[in-house]
Amino acid sequence: MIKIIATLLTLFAFNVSHAKVNVGIILGFTGPIETLTPGMSAGAELAFNEAADSGKLLNGQSINIIKVDSTCVDSAAATSAAESLISQGVTAIMGADCSGVTGAVLSNVAVPNGVPMISPSATSPGLTTAADNGLFFRTAPSDARGGEVLADITLSRGISSVAITYVNTDYGVGLADVYEAAAEARGIEVTVKTAHEADKADYSAEVGVLSSAGGEALVVIGYLDQGGNQIIQGSLDSGAYDTFVLSDGMIGSSLTETFGSDLDGSFGSMPGSLGAGAQKFKAYAEANGVDPSVYVGESYDAAALIVLAMALGKSDDSASIAANIMKVANGPGTKIYAGEIAKGLELASAGFAIDYDGATDVNFTEVGEAFGAFIEKGIQGGAFVDVAQR
Repeated sequence: MIKIIATLLTLFAFNVSHAKVNVGIILGFTGPIETLTPGMSAGAELAFNEAADSGKLLNGQSINIIKVDSTCVDSAAATSAAESLISQGVTAIMGADCSGVTGAVLSNVAVPNGVPMISPSATSPGLTTAADNGLFFRTAPSDARGGEVLADITLSRGISSVAITYVNTDYGVGLADVYEAAAEARGIEVTVKTAHEADKADYSAEVGVLSSAGGEALVVIGYLDQGGNQIIQGSLDSGAYDTFVLSDGMIGSSLTETFGSDLDGSFGSMPGSLGAGAQKFKAYAEANGVDPSVYVGESYDAAALIVLAMALGKSDDSASIAANIMKVANGPGTKIYAGEIAKGLELASAGFAIDYDGATDVNFTEVGEAFGAFIEKGIQGGAFVDVAQR
């Protein structure tokens, strides 16, 4: 009997140590930012796998990553995809990405099911005051700050008049409103502000309106794989504009691969840091075959916060994760950077306080969104370059 009990205990311990934590990733693998999301997913998976491979997550539990498509723009599809994550038993969600679908997933899925979610890229100011029951966090800062930064950069480039086109989504509307107000407050004339849809076949009418209004540069607030790129093409073809001010949704290698040096002199901004933490992440990501491009660091950080919150709470229960995310994000405690998740798990599991800085110098406001720094991006020689941290 003693041997049987001992055997059962051994089997129980084995099963516990080899149990799996289910986590979800919901990103727009199809749609207007589909060239960005593979890198974002790779960043999150890098953190999740780092935690699992360390053997230090909840007594050696592994992680089962379940990925679904948000589409970026279809709230019904995103809601359905998120519901499939819940049905498969995820305890936390990394995502969503675009602001509109993120809000839909939050209100229709995350809140009703009590599951925390951390978005790496949803930037609409409207999400700051969303009814989230303490379940929503984002490692990207709000466009309430981003629009002002982009206006500052526009002014510093000596541009005195702009036309604005924005994608007709929560993201586009919110950022366009902030940018317009900030630009005008800085003495920059806004000749026109007009919306565009993300999935039209022809944008000649929109380009015509923008061309008629004039301006030294065209501000394109949209998505690089749908709409925004076609408006740029039309503007270049017609000679209406040759300088473009780009929102973060327009920054990605697919844009410069399409237009090359035709965009030289154009510029934009995106959330990010050029500090020591960012440089550590760049080296760490590249050593592991991950390109540290747009929103990849934020995705890594979102996943890292989830696993570190599990360790601090000694549980993969959704409520415990949500309750501990702010604690590991804001410290005070031992600083944890990219590539140091095992160290963070060990300290947190032992009850020690940690302060996760990660890839993007993570520090949350009281509502759980990144204060955030921004990187001014320029285009030189047909490629994006980092100009300065803002």
